[in-house]
Amino acid sequence: MKKLLLLTISFSLATISAFAVSEERGIGGVESLRGTTELETTRPADPMKKVPRDQVDIESSYVFQPPLIPHHIRHYELSLNANKCLSCHGWKNAKEMGATKISVTHFTNRNDEVLADVSPRRYFCLQCHVTQADAKPLVSNTFERVKSLQN
Repeated sequence: MKKLLLLTISFSLATISAFAVSEERGIGGVESLRGTTELETTRPADPMKKVPRDQVDIESSYVFQPPLIPHHIRHYELSLNANKCLSCHGWKNAKEMGATKISVTHFTNRNDEVLADVSPRRYFCLQCHVTQADAKPLVSNTFERVKSLQN
């Protein structure tokens, strides 16, 4: 029978737990929502989630929820030098492209000063916005929508 030593490692911003170390072989295993994997083993990637071809308008669940992305974004460049999202959703091209304009809130900095271009803290769209996908929840959830947003 393997003897496991459970460790809890704490950092100032995050806590990593459920880290098991086998004293016999010296190989650790990490347990996450995706299952247990030995540290020396490369687990195959999960299959890609399906993004619907037709735009589906999923209603917001709470006030100020970032809108979901209703199309695939594979091969979109989003780096310090380029932001593919802005080619359609920027104010200059949105009407012509038939896309939603980015919010005016994306043009203010931390001091509430209005900028001429998108604020650096709002430049990386995928920090808040995610694509709609046909995916089951990773964990059970009892969240209920805000009553004023319910039909």
